Amino acid sequence: MLKRLVVLFMIAALLLPAAADAATKKKRSSSRRSSSRASAGPAVSWWGPRLGFSSSPDQFVIGGQLDFREVTPGLAISPNVEFGFGDDMTIIALNLDGHYHFAIEGSRWRPYAGAGIAISFVSFDNGPGNGDDSDTEVGGALILGAGVPTAAGNRFFSELKLGLGDVPDLKIMVGWNFRM
Repeated sequence: MLKRLVVLFMIAALLLPAAADAATKKKRSSSRRSSSRASAGPAVSWWGPRLGFSSSPDQFVIGGQLDFREVTPGLAISPNVEFGFGDDMTIIALNLDGHYHFAIEGSRWRPYAGAGIAISFVSFDNGPGNGDDSDTEVGGALILGAGVPTAAGNRFFSELKLGLGDVPDLKIMVGWNFRM
């Protein structure tokens, strides 16, 4: 059951940008025919890797994310999947984060604040002769971060997540986003 849920989430995460891109192209095409004004259309989608460390449990975390920018002015939705290793357990976390990006005049950095929800699938190593155990946990996070464009037109970000509920207490993450 767990494997099926993870596979379905990954397929949905891969198909959502393609569907959004097709809808954007269709909307732009029809609006060009019906109006001489250019429409702003939905935001550009980004994707990329993320990695870092978590505390309680103390783990190395690696994953990937999609980033739907400017859902409304300044707001981004960022679904992501993370794999945590260490502290005698493995965690697969499916996260849905929302970020509000602040524009700072004269700076390329864009700080953001947000919140997210997470479903974590945890596999415990109970030690020699005691077997393994697993659990599914739900929690949330408060998020502070900042992103900056790179010379290649991509985006680098760093992020601090404070866990709420049955998720790691703290995550410090960095990552790169590439245009879809």
